[in-house]
Amino acid sequence: MVDDNGAVESTSRIIVALDFDSRRAAEEVVDRLGDECRFYKVGLELLAAAGPDFIKHLVAEGHEVFLDLKLFEIPNSVAGAVRVAGTLGASMVTVHSMGGTDIVAAAVAAARDFPRLRVLALTVVTSMTSSDLADLGVNASTEEQVLRLARLANRAGCHGVIASPQEAAQLRGVLGSSSLIVTPGVTLPGESPSEHARPGTPRAAVAAGASHIVVGRTVTRAEDPVAALRLVRADLGQ
Repeated sequence: MVDDNGAVESTSRIIVALDFDSRRAAEEVVDRLGDECRFYKVGLELLAAAGPDFIKHLVAEGHEVFLDLKLFEIPNSVAGAVRVAGTLGASMVTVHSMGGTDIVAAAVAAARDFPRLRVLALTVVTSMTSSDLADLGVNASTEEQVLRLARLANRAGCHGVIASPQEAAQLRGVLGSSSLIVTPGVTLPGESPSEHARPGTPRAAVAAGASHIVVGRTVTRAEDPVAALRLVRADLGQ
């Protein structure tokens, strides 16, 4: 995923989101993509449907797993979940930065026993807008809130953050060159952004400073997932 100099390996830059409600559906996509994809995201839906054994299976097959749990609990519970993620062999796990410094720091501390596990802080989900934040009593734009939470996560020792492609450039300036910036909400030029309110193309996300991009339906619901993934890679210039 990341070499000794802190650079992201090109084969790991694209993460395919397995947003399915069954192990069978997820495995069909993984099988069809074969060697074309190295890195997969497993979220709460698939984890609830398929269980932790599916994570072990992906790792055993040589894949990297981004375990997107968005942990938001008391620090002790968050630490326990991070240790489980490490035991399963996950490469990334997410904690919700809105939980505050203690929760994020607990996740970081728990990950230290697993050298390959990176803790990433979710800032503001890509479906949210500034008006959504206002409904929650947050008197800030999405960009302002993303940067505020990214700074909190950085101070707590996180390896990086989750944010939309539209905040990647500002985040890179704030976090420096070594932090991971993982961007969901990535679609090919001309595609509908679906539920993402702050989308971007693969090329734009990486040019702005993203270390990784997450693609979902663009690939997994395509008639030919391999061809779709190659289009994403071509947009990146790989």
